[in-house]
Amino acid sequence: MKKIFFLFVFAFGLTFASNNQVFELKQNDPKVGDVLIINSPSGSMYNHIDFPRLNFIVKRGGIANYKSVQGNHVVVKEVINDGDGTTRVVIERRDKSKFFGFLKDVEADYIKSIESGEISKAKS
Repeated sequence: MKKIFFLFVFAFGLTFASNNQVFELKQNDPKVGDVLIINSPSGSMYNHIDFPRLNFIVKRGGIANYKSVQGNHVVVKEVINDGDGTTRVVIERRDKSKFFGFLKDVEADYIKSIESGEISKAKS
């Protein structure tokens, strides 16, 4: 009787352990290859796209404003799902040139940047 009980508990535990890591992709989740558009920030700088601060852009020889990235079409290069539920994307320019002349790609918090209007989906 004990063996049947332990077998039942073991099988029950395995059932729930295997279903614990199931992720469903929603229709709004980003995929590698999606095209996005960088819009103007609501303030003076981008809060959810990890662009460098203006003084670092000047030190690297760039012009200290974010207007050069506004309106750019970018492609999702990688999607990173953190354990706390945030979705980060690595984006690069569609024409493969560099941001501010020295950054090949940048990271962005996908959900927060879409909600704040910093990036938007491009019409296909």
